[in-house]
Amino acid sequence: MKKMNIGYLIIASAIIWGLVIVAYSLKLKGTECYQEISLILTGGVITHMVLIWTPLGMKFVKKKNEKPN
Repeated sequence: MKKMNIGYLIIASAIIWGLVIVAYSLKLKGTECYQEISLILTGGVITHMVLIWTPLGMKFVKKKNEKPN
């Protein structure tokens, strides 16, 4: 696994949630469609958890399990 920089993960997280917010605004434009909006939010949350927090969590576990010299 490549060494990751936490800064890139934070930027990726911001981009994902920015896109979710834009998608919300486009879908809400003149309509009341709760089910469609909740699907967008759910997709954003799942994407965020899989792409950002899973690798970050793995990185923290790996660092925790490393023995100091």
